[in-house]
Amino acid sequence: MAARGAKPKPAALRLVDGTRNVTRHGSEADIRQRAEKSVALFGKLAKPVYLKGQAAWAWKRFIEPAGWLDASREGIAIAFCELWEEFRFNPKGFPASKHGQMRAYMSELGLTDERNRGSADDGKSKDEFFD
Repeated sequence: MAARGAKPKPAALRLVDGTRNVTRHGSEADIRQRAEKSVALFGKLAKPVYLKGQAAWAWKRFIEPAGWLDASREGIAIAFCELWEEFRFNPKGFPASKHGQMRAYMSELGLTDERNRGSADDGKSKDEFFD
């Protein structure tokens, strides 16, 4: 039987996007401690030396800025970068099934959520309704 609801989010990603509920996820200190423990267990995510060309570009563009990723996501990150290279090599011949797979990898890595991206103004501008 398949599990229902959203899949669990890594602790570091929960800190980045700010979607934590103290009663459900614990305090920010608890989440930070779990994220640090995960990095300690799995290690930092490092670019494999064999990634070249568009795959290396995708790693630098998408994976490196994602500070919430640790080595437990290495396989998914590599697969995404290699699929990106395949897409860039022949975008018109890239089947829809692979588009879906690439999007699934991006979602699994937390790359599709806009809340994970830094803002261009770094919070310097005022919101017309809340500031």
